[in-house]
Amino acid sequence: MRVVVAGGSGFLGSQLCEALVSRGDRVSCLDNFSSGRVANVAHLLNLPGFECVTCDVTTRVRVSGDVDAVVHLASPASPYDYHQHPLETLAAGSRGTENLLQLAVRHRARFVLASTSEVYGDPKVHPQTEEYWGHVNPIGPRSVYDEAKRYAEALTAAYRRSRDADTGIVRIFNTYGPRMRAHDGRVVSTFVRQALAGEPLSLHGDGSQTRSFCYVDDMVRGLIAMLDSGRPGPVNLGNPAERTVRELAELVLALTASPSGLRFLPLPADDPVRRRPEITRAREQLGWRPRVPLDEGLRHTVAWFAGRPEALGQPPKPSAAAGSAS
Repeated sequence: MRVVVAGGSGFLGSQLCEALVSRGDRVSCLDNFSSGRVANVAHLLNLPGFECVTCDVTTRVRVSGDVDAVVHLASPASPYDYHQHPLETLAAGSRGTENLLQLAVRHRARFVLASTSEVYGDPKVHPQTEEYWGHVNPIGPRSVYDEAKRYAEALTAAYRRSRDADTGIVRIFNTYGPRMRAHDGRVVSTFVRQALAGEPLSLHGDGSQTRSFCYVDDMVRGLIAMLDSGRPGPVNLGNPAERTVRELAELVLALTASPSGLRFLPLPADDPVRRRPEITRAREQLGWRPRVPLDEGLRHTVAWFAGRPEALGQPPKPSAAAGSAS
């Protein structure tokens, strides 16, 4: 296939591009590099089946030649990014989604939206099934990301109903692994960076809130399964093994042999207390389940960061860049 991956230079997008090229697909990576990095796809640039195009999907999307599939990963996706770029995040979910849907419709191509577990907000149903409508504060500090993805889902469903578009929606739960940015505000990258630097690990609240962590290789397999399936979704993609944030911190400390302690900070507004996916639909419809246990995935992640001390440096300065991808 010829696959357009919007947000293809980000943490997840770049590894999806790599997997698609490896199986023989031709890939066009679109990104404006506000949070993605050229370094993530540098090893693909000279391959005949890959191209990387600078493009802001919120303004215009032009792709020459045939297109068989479009995967929409173009959005600020980490807390650091969507707090720095709230309007760009909303634009990526609205205008960006419609521009990419129009591209897919013009080419009669498969369209897959990478949505998020954040559409469930601070859930009142546990574990979260795809039938749950969520509990989201529409004007809170996290709302720019949560509501952008909820709107993107509504728009995708509307195109399927009204334009007969071949669409699919996946809801991605916490994903981690190599190529994360050390200062992106995600809990795994933050803990690994702090442990390797010998700094106290920052826990918000008492650390009893739970998350479900899925290794990036498993998530890429899930995205490709959805791309190939023709299913409409939404389908949860995540690891149902639920861990407290404190357990995660202690595991990172053990794997890094770090002398760092723990530092407790106030819980952010609207921070979900519990988060775990119900993945029956993914197992039955996509034949997918995660394979990589947390300790194994964390070892790979720690080794990747430890081998790149430059990646542990100072956080980037805020900029006015528009919506890219993670």
